[in-house]
Amino acid sequence: MSAFLSRREMLKRAAAAGAATAVPHSALAQGLSDADAAEPFENLTSLHARILEAVVARLIPSDENGPGAPEAGAARFIDRALGGVFADLQSLYAAGLDALDAHARNTAGQPFAELDEDQQDAVLVDLERNAADGFTPDAASFLDVVLQHTVQGTFSDPHYGGNRDFIGWEMLGYPGLRLAVGPDEQAMDAGSQTTRLSAYDLPMFDSPDGEGDSP
Repeated sequence: MSAFLSRREMLKRAAAAGAATAVPHSALAQGLSDADAAEPFENLTSLHARILEAVVARLIPSDENGPGAPEAGAARFIDRALGGVFADLQSLYAAGLDALDAHARNTAGQPFAELDEDQQDAVLVDLERNAADGFTPDAASFLDVVLQHTVQGTFSDPHYGGNRDFIGWEMLGYPGLRLAVGPDEQAMDAGSQTTRLSAYDLPMFDSPDGEGDSP
């Protein structure tokens, strides 16, 4: 199986990029509630949303170690971003998800979302190897975009609509925001107290919308 499907590899990439990756654009909404999870997607069609949810579920899968991108709300993070900071990528996503689904149908005889996990992995490996047609500029480039956005939607500050319930930070073992570190916390064997706050929950940080408080 390709390395990009490994949960461990995803955690390495996220840690290298920084657990609190910021997407500086006010169009991305505050974190999702249970009510939000039941609502239709805002920018993707229902078909494209279903395909994307299946893709992110294989890129950072839920497994015996815990939840992954689906529980973190990565697909909805991407959908909401397509109405804002990723707006110029709407056509890329629409065409790319159509091409991915067509490749799944041609090679496995079913839509991507209806394939089993091994079959879905095989389709994604084809994209990674550029062994799939119909993508602009190519399959690997499209997959790389989705992968980057899936990582952001899983591990970024929850203010931007992903990392639901701080699932991504829990996966990384990231203790949360620290404005200062006292002597007791600097000891080699010291444990860090976990905090679960968005940066924009703190009064000294302005919300990206310029209004100060998170919506």
